[in-house]
Amino acid sequence: MQFTYTPEQLELRERAQSLAEAIMAFEQPCEEGRGLAPEALEQIRRLTLEHRLHAINMPTEWGGQGLSVLDQVIVQERLGQLTNALWDTVWRPANALRHCTESQRERYLLPAIAGERRDCFAVTEEHAGSDPSLIRTTARRDGDGYVLCGEKWFVTVGDVADFLIVQALVGEERAPTLFLVDKDLPGVAVKRTPAYMHTFVFEHPEFTFDDVRLGPEQVLGEVGGGYELTRDWFVEERLMIAARATGAAERALRLANEHANTRVQSGGVIASHQLVAAMIADSVCDIALCRTLTHQVAWEADNGLPRKQLHAKAAIVKLTASEAAGRVIDRALQIFGGRGYMRENPVERLYRDIRVDRIWEGTSEIQRMIIAREASKRGLDGMLCYGAGLPEAVGA
Repeated sequence: MQFTYTPEQLELRERAQSLAEAIMAFEQPCEEGRGLAPEALEQIRRLTLEHRLHAINMPTEWGGQGLSVLDQVIVQERLGQLTNALWDTVWRPANALRHCTESQRERYLLPAIAGERRDCFAVTEEHAGSDPSLIRTTARRDGDGYVLCGEKWFVTVGDVADFLIVQALVGEERAPTLFLVDKDLPGVAVKRTPAYMHTFVFEHPEFTFDDVRLGPEQVLGEVGGGYELTRDWFVEERLMIAARATGAAERALRLANEHANTRVQSGGVIASHQLVAAMIADSVCDIALCRTLTHQVAWEADNGLPRKQLHAKAAIVKLTASEAAGRVIDRALQIFGGRGYMRENPVERLYRDIRVDRIWEGTSEIQRMIIAREASKRGLDGMLCYGAGLPEAVGA
């Protein structure tokens, strides 16, 4: 087993770090303006293309970067250092779009890969959050097409996206299905755009769909296949959340460690005080653990870990990293004292940014339920061992 980055991965990491540092110049303007002007977003778009880090999860033959899951984790960890969720300006189309037909690919996916269009995923509803079985959005059959009716909440990037991937229930059988929905279609409207705790570069609007007419060519994948595609999307997103949380924690710790080694109180730098030193030591351990675990599961994903096992392991990673990053960034803010509570300090912004990682793409409580259910159904070996290296796991 090899635990060293290849030369190509080292170059990739350096390139991602370079892009992250270039985008950091936009953090304060984003905080002050609660978002960025179109000119600033266009600058970031050019930087992303120059660094060859757009659509890292899409095949090269379609114009993406074709990175492995592990390579994507390496990139996302570096981008996770950015406050105001500016990592989301570096576009990465939803993996469900890999299931586009050829005509859908031309209309939606290829422009999304090139950064000419933007997608957003619309699953959550007022009464359907952690439990997707409570979804009320429907698509009734009308001739060879469909009529979409319902409402979606927390549609991240919905303000700048020009098409949505909407999960709805089809027919009397209530078959969960994904639809590609252009935002400018009659009947598609933004109900409201709530303000949230963090200053996200983009927004999370609520959408309504009032008798939106869709052709059969708007079905993504198969009728009834929506849950499977959404679950695969959740797995990838949970791994990337873990990677970004690790990067955020590292930036906060580096800033706090530098401050602790220059801030003099009570006759010495505060890093020499045992209680501060302990916070730094605990944070080092948290970050090292999260990086190792996230890289391990990403490597397993690349090496054929079965879907059900990967679902459980992605839950482990997301739970561990999101909660550990919260602890690290909280300690970092405490080390800064009053300075850490100022919005001009990146640690303060990271403190607000990181809180949502324990909620979106599955709450910490849901991750615990997934892990416990896997332990009950299939035992502990698949979660506690290097799953891709276990013959019995590969055959699961």
